[in-house]
Amino acid sequence: MNKLSFYSLVMSFIALMLFWIIMSGFFTVFHLTLGALSVVGIILINYKLKTHRFYDDDMDDLKQVRFFRAVYYFFWMAVQIMKAGFHVALIILRPKLPIETSIMTFKVDLPSAHAKMILGNSITLTPGTLTLDIEGNNFTVHALDKYSYQGILSDEMPKEVLKLFEKEERAVISDVKITTSNA
Repeated sequence: MNKLSFYSLVMSFIALMLFWIIMSGFFTVFHLTLGALSVVGIILINYKLKTHRFYDDDMDDLKQVRFFRAVYYFFWMAVQIMKAGFHVALIILRPKLPIETSIMTFKVDLPSAHAKMILGNSITLTPGTLTLDIEGNNFTVHALDKYSYQGILSDEMPKEVLKLFEKEERAVISDVKITTSNA
């Protein structure tokens, strides 16, 4: 079992409180107090879950994430989601555009299970792609068309995830195999 650091608890409180404020839209003392009590309750309920290691290379706490890079990644990811969303909308609005669904498998060289989870979730959040399976270093991804998986194939998205944890820039994906079926 892991011991949670004070830094990790404070960052979790701040993140959850910001989420509460954004979602509620109320800034009165009453609502902020309810938010703080809710956040403390969530942290207490999830304490055992946060201290349990599911993988050998689980992160000990949030100190391994480069904070300022994470802020950049949030906005970068929002732009990627919007670009992919417009692309999928174009496909829907113009049914004559060719759809060539694909299953893509590849290996990643990322520092932890947490980094792999972030990459898998980022792929799924981007319209037109879906992470089907992550087994060790092997990913299986479904894509709507060739454009949808270009950010993965070019190693752009995996490198952005790597930058959350390391300053070193290197290739992240390898052994790419794409199976295409015409719809």
